[in-house]
Amino acid sequence: MRRIVKVVLQITCQLLWLAGLVVGLSGLYLLLNYRHNRLFFRDIYIILPAVMAIASAVVLLISGSIGCWVSVRDSTCLQGVVGIKEGMNRAFVYLLIIIFCLEATAAALAYANIGKVHSELAPFQNIFKNYNGSSQDPDSNAVDSIQEELQCCGIQNYTDWQTTTWFNHRGNLSVPQSCCNSTFHTCHGTLDQTYMLYPQGCQVKLEDAIGFILHLIIYSTAAVAVVQIIGLVSVAQLMRQQPLQGYQILERNTIN
Repeated sequence: MRRIVKVVLQITCQLLWLAGLVVGLSGLYLLLNYRHNRLFFRDIYIILPAVMAIASAVVLLISGSIGCWVSVRDSTCLQGVVGIKEGMNRAFVYLLIIIFCLEATAAALAYANIGKVHSELAPFQNIFKNYNGSSQDPDSNAVDSIQEELQCCGIQNYTDWQTTTWFNHRGNLSVPQSCCNSTFHTCHGTLDQTYMLYPQGCQVKLEDAIGFILHLIIYSTAAVAVVQIIGLVSVAQLMRQQPLQGYQILERNTIN
């Protein structure tokens, strides 16, 4: 029975590592999205779920390592002399509790921000209207970068450019070169060849990307909670089957 519990604990720890990677990468992706497109966000609060997710990922990796140590090491002598293994068991349990608090906070923040993604991207329209095509202008650089990175054109679609000051001043019925689909090397952004332009708008694609990450954080929290319960039960079973041994008086012959 004890061997089965140890195997279950080892598998649980590997799942904790996997969950840590998923949660950490999702938080990192959200942070990178904010860093690259921060001009399009109204405030910084959207990254709070990412910060909590990365923090929980770090603790997940640490707890997975401790859990593996607990499941592999089985020295009763070491346990009886210094109680290291018992301490590691307790540390593993405490870390799981910390993970639960961090994950619950990240999930709550992610859930609260899902309904605010559209309003968080309120500066989108103003930045597109301020576009002047200059590589020295921060707004213009941000627009070109997001259109190339997300493979999109305009706010909702390419027709949004027809209402901008830049489009009216040019008078040549074309959109920025960054709207061109990279598969068409002859595209110059002219509206008589709209099939060469990216069909979807940038705000829609960015909202979908942010929403996907926020949902991933919420779903991963539920998965981690299940793994945590299994880990807690496994450690509790190991501690019950082999309690910490007390100090014993050694005989002289034993020492010799």
